[in-house]
Amino acid sequence: MRAATIREGEIVIEEHPDPVAGLGEVLVRVRAAGLNGADMMQRRGLYPAPAGSPQDIPGMEFAGEVLELGPGANRFAAGERVMAIVGGGAQAELAVVHERQLMPIPDALDWPAAGGLPEVFTTAHDAVFVQAGLRPGEHLLVHGGAGGVGTAAIQLARAAGASVTATVRRPELREQVAALGARAISDENFAAEGPFDVILELVGAPNMVDDLQALATGGRICVIGVSAGAKTELNLLALMGKRARIHGSTLRARPLEEKALTARLVEREVLPLFETSPPALRVPIAETFPLAEAAAAYERFAAGGKLGKIVLEL
Repeated sequence: MRAATIREGEIVIEEHPDPVAGLGEVLVRVRAAGLNGADMMQRRGLYPAPAGSPQDIPGMEFAGEVLELGPGANRFAAGERVMAIVGGGAQAELAVVHERQLMPIPDALDWPAAGGLPEVFTTAHDAVFVQAGLRPGEHLLVHGGAGGVGTAAIQLARAAGASVTATVRRPELREQVAALGARAISDENFAAEGPFDVILELVGAPNMVDDLQALATGGRICVIGVSAGAKTELNLLALMGKRARIHGSTLRARPLEEKALTARLVEREVLPLFETSPPALRVPIAETFPLAEAAAAYERFAAGGKLGKIVLEL
């Protein structure tokens, strides 16, 4: 099979042995695979894939067709459209994944949308609802509202009856973010726009002092990104006074049982919203690239200034 491959910090296309489905696993012919910030970090050697996942083939999400079933796998049949989060190896013509991590693709979604859905909508749903406990009527602040996780979090929160404010660094993207259901603001002086019941932190350390200032009493800060820095200094008295909580999360290294649970929750609480009339959710696609142009896709991702996902089509 052909696959995007990391070689000395660059992305090249190379031939690899076809993977084989093991116990409880499914071999999938990949049709689309989304790019994420973790892929950019892995290319630079800063975020290695967890044990058991390919170290040189990036990609944490894909959509495709079931090709073969391993021993004991029976949840899906050959030919069914499926999508999943994986520890790595998604940006290839073939991928192997445990059947419990797979989700069915809603009929309304084409391949690029399905390929860009699993990572960002699972991450956003887990962070905002499972961990931070956002409730109808509360106010959510999303940092980085134009990115994949940001656009997913905005739509999920609005569908749940919360109000949303999103920081968007580039002025030209704010109108598009607002169209998703958020009040789009500059990333400067955002604390004055509070108070917020939940803050989804995708930028990192530079925001944390102002996050705490902007937080409502009993508010929650969920840190799932540290692209701008990982170390900061906080006033713990302010944290205590607001009876606030700060917690962090990643998905990639979780064990199978936890990943399977997130997939079941997304199946039950998120996927039906793609098939309402009109759809309550959509996957904004900034641009698609063929697998042969994976290096160009990575450069486009790194350039920024986009709304939504960059997706490889196979």
